[in-house]
Amino acid sequence: MGIQDIIEGKKQWRAHMARVKALPSDYQIVYKEIQRYFFKVGPVGLADGSLLSGIVDFFEEGVGAGKGVLELIGNDVAAFCDDLIKTYSDIYQESISGKPGTAEK
Repeated sequence: MGIQDIIEGKKQWRAHMARVKALPSDYQIVYKEIQRYFFKVGPVGLADGSLLSGIVDFFEEGVGAGKGVLELIGNDVAAFCDDLIKTYSDIYQESISGKPGTAEK
């Protein structure tokens, strides 16, 4: 990884965090809990940022629809995160097997 990659990564992270800071405070609190959970667990998709940016997209849609954050994810942040990890795992298994629906459940 070169210096340009590091600089670009920091720019992308700052832009991502600016989106998070634009969310209502309850969404920000839940996002930070999700982020903390994922940083401990380390799921697929975290390294390239697609999982966290997808969550921000989801939250922005929820805000636009006038929903509270708990209406979107439920009362258990850890359970929501575990479901996302399982979904990513299923998608990964399907991508390496080449067959939809072949991931173990």
